Amino acid sequence: MTLEQKKAAARKAGFARRKVAFDARGPGVAGKLSEVLAGYRGVSLSGYMPIRTEINPLPAMEEASAHGPVGVPVIDAAGQPLRFAQWEPDCAMIEGAFGAQIPANPSFFEPEIVIVPLVAFSRTGGRLGYGGGFYDRTLELLRSKRPTMAIGFAFAAQEDPDIPLEATDQPLDLIVTEAGLIQPGA
Repeated sequence: MTLEQKKAAARKAGFARRKVAFDARGPGVAGKLSEVLAGYRGVSLSGYMPIRTEINPLPAMEEASAHGPVGVPVIDAAGQPLRFAQWEPDCAMIEGAFGAQIPANPSFFEPEIVIVPLVAFSRTGGRLGYGGGFYDRTLELLRSKRPTMAIGFAFAAQEDPDIPLEATDQPLDLIVTEAGLIQPGA
């Protein structure tokens, strides 16, 4: 089995586990993420606008926006890093690429913390996304400029100890689930 086939199989299993967790718990489990972000008041960060069965970071993003800039990712084109548009709880939004909402009048910035959606994760900081490589390219670019923290936000059921990884996959620094925090390497 090729690496791409292994990733496709892991992605399919991850989506299935995430859907079960989403249906069982619902999207509103952002309390643990708020607790983590409280330790970084005023630090620029980016969350994401949840789609499908992604865990919902919006309550934590709303709280953080009272203390500093919060953004959401914007996809410009395939094969390119993401850009981050400043977001506020009541700002006008339009549909962006892949159906995710983005600010109607974007003002771009580079966050120091990136809350990353995912399909599956491992306790060692491995992350399996949708397969486009957007977050890997983006984190590599941001980390080439300055320390950038990647926080995976997921349901505990999305954990997979056997995620197939490749050299370009960027690690997570912290994983937040409804069950608690996972600190890779700690």
